[in-house]
Amino acid sequence: MADDDTPDRFDPNDFQELLRGLLGGAGGGADGVSLDPEQLAALSRMGLDPAMLQQVMAQMQAAFAQSGNGGDEGIDWSAAKTQALHLSNKDGQGISAGDRTEFDQAFGLATLWLSEATTISELAAAPVAITRGQWVEDTLPVWQELAEPVADSIAGALTSAISDQTPEEMQQLVAGAGAFMRRVGGSLFAAQLGGVIGRLSLEVVSGGDVGIPVMPDGVAAILPQNFADFGRDLDVTDDQLALYLATRELAHARLFRHARWLRLHVISQVTEFARGIHVDTSALEDLASRFDPSQPDELRALIESGALLPQRTSAQDAALTRLENLLATIEGWVDVVTADATARLPESAKIAEAVRRRRAVGGPAEQAMASLVGLELRPRRLREAAAMWRAVTDAVGTAARDSLWDYPDLMPGPGDIDDPQGLITRLQARASGEAPPRDAMDDAIEALLAEATADGSDGDASPEDPRPV
Repeated sequence: MADDDTPDRFDPNDFQELLRGLLGGAGGGADGVSLDPEQLAALSRMGLDPAMLQQVMAQMQAAFAQSGNGGDEGIDWSAAKTQALHLSNKDGQGISAGDRTEFDQAFGLATLWLSEATTISELAAAPVAITRGQWVEDTLPVWQELAEPVADSIAGALTSAISDQTPEEMQQLVAGAGAFMRRVGGSLFAAQLGGVIGRLSLEVVSGGDVGIPVMPDGVAAILPQNFADFGRDLDVTDDQLALYLATRELAHARLFRHARWLRLHVISQVTEFARGIHVDTSALEDLASRFDPSQPDELRALIESGALLPQRTSAQDAALTRLENLLATIEGWVDVVTADATARLPESAKIAEAVRRRRAVGGPAEQAMASLVGLELRPRRLREAAAMWRAVTDAVGTAARDSLWDYPDLMPGPGDIDDPQGLITRLQARASGEAPPRDAMDDAIEALLAEATADGSDGDASPEDPRPV
């Protein structure tokens, strides 16, 4: 304990030794945190309330017990998987043999139809019917990658906020508990993410339903458990709906399989947006003054509501606009190809409109994802992008249209969505072997080069310069 010559002086070593005993359950009381007379005397010398500290230690012990014995300072994502699978499997997880046969047949016919509507080749792996639980297992790594920047931000902000609320003489102790506090905040976020993913698994009808490539590369899948819910109010036959959804899913999976760079392009734009998120520290600082690690309901509610995520910055708005244009460009192509491939279906137009409305509005789980990560995965310009792809298809055909996915620099941009004719003119010029038409960007680049050349003419000639000196 403290030196006898200075019995009233606070000694951090004494306090840390006491905490080690308390957190280890020393004391022999029924609650595992009883204080003996010597410990009470030590607390009095430190100027701390023994009853208050004993209550805090009980809460900390419970929180440590719940957090497990692992030493990893990172976020434990097992809580996300556990929660997601709990929700996805609550109504059972089987798929009947009849359902599998129905969708196998739908995928088989959709494959033939797509071969007439696009030059992008078939998948190497056969499409499958999967359960909600399988969808969770297959997509969780991508969701984790997308959410990790936000989880790190929340966990780090929680540690900083608690540190700011701690007296100077206890900073060393708080620093030692930093990893634990990160696990508390990170685990709560992971559990909330798991809840969102679990609820999404009750809504999605196919692997590409959320618009981003969450399924493994080259895998097309449908969830028969959610199929009936999607078609309940459409007044179309199950076989037509199955054919349309199978065709759309195959088109989406084929595109990402063909344009290998596209998956990374989408994921990087999502993570770019997520890394720009900064937690509202004022809300956390207020919470930190009364935070109870064993009763995390208030922090959980803050995370779930999205209250910790402040208003987007201008940089985030720009990143979100780029992402929305990208998703619209992808889904617009999928829309047009699916429409052409399913032209034989009497109700294809009705189903297509239902799909577009569903993507525009988003379901409850998608809205929860927006609150949790601050990101809405909606292609707001889907109709305009689909109109662009339709105009391109009519003007230059499917082969020239699909060649735009061969390289990243060929993919249409936001300006092409606004003015499809400019894109069509470039494609026609390329097909005829002519030089592409000049545009404002070309003129601007040429002007800059001319200005740079003029500026350099007044300086010393380079050794390679043929002009006399």
